[in-house]
Amino acid sequence: MPTPLSSAEERLWRSLQRVLVALPRALHEDLLRSTGLSLSQYLVLMNLSEADGNRMRMTDLALATGLSASRITRLVEALRTQGLVVKRTPSTDARGSVAVLTEAGRQRLLGACPAHLASARRRVMDQLDPALVQRLAGELQAVADPLVFRCRRAGPDRTL
Repeated sequence: MPTPLSSAEERLWRSLQRVLVALPRALHEDLLRSTGLSLSQYLVLMNLSEADGNRMRMTDLALATGLSASRITRLVEALRTQGLVVKRTPSTDARGSVAVLTEAGRQRLLGACPAHLASARRRVMDQLDPALVQRLAGELQAVADPLVFRCRRAGPDRTL
């Protein structure tokens, strides 16, 4: 039988669950209203901008954004029709596709970045004690890193 949560642990756990549901919705609404980009579109453009050569395999992009393979395919196709990304078949492995950020996509991301940062600051950072931010970042990273590793390890084209 697992050890029951203390009242402080229970409060943290319930608050974390509410944040995990409500925060993405709020960030999405803020971004969509101010830039016309959805949070998922923003995350795709951001991940591509940070990737080597501004390109990622579709499977890796799905993992990085937390989206399903079918959802990332539809999303990249929508971004492609807007000229923000292109899709290519890699010369080394024709089994998958690669999404590549275009210059128009980079400009759209740069234009949306201030609105996204303002939303993140207002909704999260301004609510936290500045003295705790660094420690909280480390604590949450300690929780997130093993989860991300496990997800990536389970990916179909991952070799570790």
